[in-house]
Amino acid sequence: MNIKYFNPNAEEDQLQVSPVSWYSSPIVLFVSLMILWFYMPLLLNGIDKTAGGVDQGIWLVILISLISFLMVCALCWWLLQRFWMILQLPSLELMVSKFKYLPLWQQLIFFYASFALLLLAALGCLIAIC
Repeated sequence: MNIKYFNPNAEEDQLQVSPVSWYSSPIVLFVSLMILWFYMPLLLNGIDKTAGGVDQGIWLVILISLISFLMVCALCWWLLQRFWMILQLPSLELMVSKFKYLPLWQQLIFFYASFALLLLAALGCLIAIC
């Protein structure tokens, strides 16, 4: 499977292709989580015969919140790529190289802010489902 991404230095209407192995594909992760969500009640019932519907439902809610969080992250990444092409921003490699020249405290603030936003997004998905 190949992932295509935008490179502003390439010729117009040409996308670069980078090889990605099949097991690191987000589609494989999504499909495996959906299969796990489908078979989770059978698995939980096989482990503990006394598990009721509520016990199984809690684990299913956590799993479906993880699936929705990954879908939101994938949608945001897709939208970012589309806006990147429309706005003709510099390549991601160039931005990363510029990021490395920032002072350490600015890099740390950016990392902490990114982690906090990602954590809040995951928490929001969990709250929305529950």
